[in-house]
Amino acid sequence: MQPDVTQKPENAPDAGAPEVAEPVGQAVPAGPTDEPGARSTTPDGEPSARPSRRRRAWAWLQHYARRFSTTGLVLALLFFCYSLTPSLIPRAWYYQALITGMSMVGGYGIGAFVEWFALKVGLRIRWSPRVSRIAWWVLGAATIVLVPLFLVLGARWQHELRALFGMPEQAPANDVAVVFVAVLIAIGVLQLGRALRRVAQWVSLLVDNIMPKPIARFLSGVIVAVVVVLLFNGVIWAGALHMLNNVYASANEQIDPKLAPPTSPDRSGSPESGSSWESLGAEGRRFVALGPTQAELTEFAAGGDVIDPADVQEPIRVYAGLDPEGDLDATAQRVVDELDRTNAWDRSVLVVATTTGTGWVDPGMSSSLELMHGGDTAIASMQYSYLPSWISFVGDRSTPPNAGKALYEAVYEAWSKQPEDSRPRLMAFGISLGSFGAQGAFSGLQDMTTRTDGAMFVGTPNFTPNWTDFTTHRDAGSLEYSPVYEEGAQVRWGTEVSSAANIWSVPGTWETPRVVYVQHASDGVTWWSPTTLWSEPDWMREPRGPDVLDAVEWRPVVTFWQLTGDLFVAAASDIPAGHGHVYYLEYADGWSALNAPDGWDEDDTLRLKEQMLTKQPAASSSTG
Repeated sequence: MQPDVTQKPENAPDAGAPEVAEPVGQAVPAGPTDEPGARSTTPDGEPSARPSRRRRAWAWLQHYARRFSTTGLVLALLFFCYSLTPSLIPRAWYYQALITGMSMVGGYGIGAFVEWFALKVGLRIRWSPRVSRIAWWVLGAATIVLVPLFLVLGARWQHELRALFGMPEQAPANDVAVVFVAVLIAIGVLQLGRALRRVAQWVSLLVDNIMPKPIARFLSGVIVAVVVVLLFNGVIWAGALHMLNNVYASANEQIDPKLAPPTSPDRSGSPESGSSWESLGAEGRRFVALGPTQAELTEFAAGGDVIDPADVQEPIRVYAGLDPEGDLDATAQRVVDELDRTNAWDRSVLVVATTTGTGWVDPGMSSSLELMHGGDTAIASMQYSYLPSWISFVGDRSTPPNAGKALYEAVYEAWSKQPEDSRPRLMAFGISLGSFGAQGAFSGLQDMTTRTDGAMFVGTPNFTPNWTDFTTHRDAGSLEYSPVYEEGAQVRWGTEVSSAANIWSVPGTWETPRVVYVQHASDGVTWWSPTTLWSEPDWMREPRGPDVLDAVEWRPVVTFWQLTGDLFVAAASDIPAGHGHVYYLEYADGWSALNAPDGWDEDDTLRLKEQMLTKQPAASSSTG
């Protein structure tokens, strides 16, 4: 609680530090001086009423310091220390600075509110000036000791986390930059909050004359909060989305000169296709132009005895770019038209893949499927947005499931009309925001197993309804990061580092059709949630996953900002396979569990993983 040595105005911006008496100016010889306690002089040597520049700066600094809440500063220091503890993903100094700054202002806000509330209900401790000075010296000494101590501990924890991931050591952290930038961020956010409070006070003055003061103050706060929310949602956020949409739409139209339009009629964007090369968008063009070549497919088939190299085919990849009017059903119909044109109904496997925000299809998924089946496959996908997934995480959670539903239902309707004894096995797939979108086509597990021949969902965000339902109702004793649902009868999770093979570890029969979830204990995309601001998730109460440090613990406010940082770097180019949001090796296990060709065994799965390692992407776009 704040020491009380002076009576502060009731409407002071912050309950805070004690008043500090200003030094009294003393007589000095005539002439200019910059001493803090000296008077300024005129050109004639006479004393001036205007204080010196340094004195004014010192007085302003004292005045500014008095506005801080003592309790708030204590919690800000505590949250600073907590912010340097490890989370799921190794982080660079600038992410650390952002996490630390936001954590500090969160701690300060909590402390200031507690202090304000205590004063309002009459809990006021009156300390003597001497005790107050001692308290401030203790806080200063604690800051001097704890800040460098936790910077050192934070560097050690980051080193341990990188070692756990198998990542090389990082250059020494820029600790000075972390502290400086974090303080700037905290002060900037705090000043914004103070500015809003001044607006609320001004509104309170306007309504003071027509209603009692307590009601006026409460009403003014509500009015300002509502206006800010409406302004943000209706003007600022809408304007930001419009600007970002234009930026990413421009990037979507740019054609990579390294990519050539496909010549095979089995690809969208080819001369025979009803979808032009230009209409596919940046990610769609990459999807149809790349993938294993006929020679690579043949060579892989020849390395085993599952697929006859003479039977290798050109894989079908169909894709539709974003409809100019945003009509998801029209876009999905263009995909079905491409399936009809390529006669995809004669292939062994047809995968309906819901993309991430920008239209990205994971090349690890498509390549591993095509290598496994010797190209006897078809993959259907479409674009539904220009915006990266992280923006949709925040501002648009309706379009991805709507798009997933439109695409799957259009393909399912056409597939259902094909002869049952010759049509391909129909699979659903999605990664990251694409997993959230793909599951929008299904009301639950029964719907999945009724209308698919199998489904694989990878790195699923935990706001996905089906995932949340299965995880919440997991069998007693199973862990949140690796749950067991209904004894693994039809849905199972793969969570091993660099392998999803533990999806077979649950005893009992795994019935078909099967549903596979693949996720990592260290994937910030899966574990990020606003509820971590105030609530500890199960996975932090339970034994940690294989690539999560035991030192990872839940702290209110701080953990949310740490996971927010993890969300952005989970698929960074330096994150090794099997950690974070990097999954391209696990597809070999997932597809082998769902729909491996006859004769496929564990040695073939290992051979496929070795092949995928040679095609390791330079960077992942799964959060794009």
